[in-house]
Amino acid sequence: MSLRIYGNRQIKTLPGQETRPTSARVREAVFNIWQGEIAGCRWLDLCTGSGSMGAEALCREASLVIGIEKSSRACAVIQQNWQKVAQQNQKWQVLRGDVIQQLKNLSGQQFDRIYFDPPYASGLYQPVLEAIAQYQLLDAQGEIAVEHNPHGWTDIIIPHWEICRQKVYGNTAITFYRIGELEE
Repeated sequence: MSLRIYGNRQIKTLPGQETRPTSARVREAVFNIWQGEIAGCRWLDLCTGSGSMGAEALCREASLVIGIEKSSRACAVIQQNWQKVAQQNQKWQVLRGDVIQQLKNLSGQQFDRIYFDPPYASGLYQPVLEAIAQYQLLDAQGEIAVEHNPHGWTDIIIPHWEICRQKVYGNTAITFYRIGELEE
């Protein structure tokens, strides 16, 4: 299977339901919201799936894209996709394994944009957002986009973070977080 991303480029996806690619409508919406913020940014893609969001970031000139994915089959597809779209001056890496452990391994790095799209019923939302905060992976001017089901979603509260916008696109919702103003 395949899908098309920015610039009418075609990338591979895994057959079946092992991964759920972010829909074209949602991808376009996220990149429109972050328009002007992608070129040169450091992008972290969590629960990467087919790698479509990271591939879009590479096509839009992100300087660094790191993806974390549990499935070894999906990691092989992501590597093929990113290698196909990346320019020589861009760095990218696919990390296979548990997302929480891999976030711990990234401690000391910061990202301008983080896209987090776990399986909706996985129970990963709270622990992953807490790990991002604990390891200070979000740049002070950065944002996180969290993809989720709009039905039954409860906003996750992380100290010193704020929700800056929420959007619903049919059966998909995105909640955007950023580091809030610290009280003195």
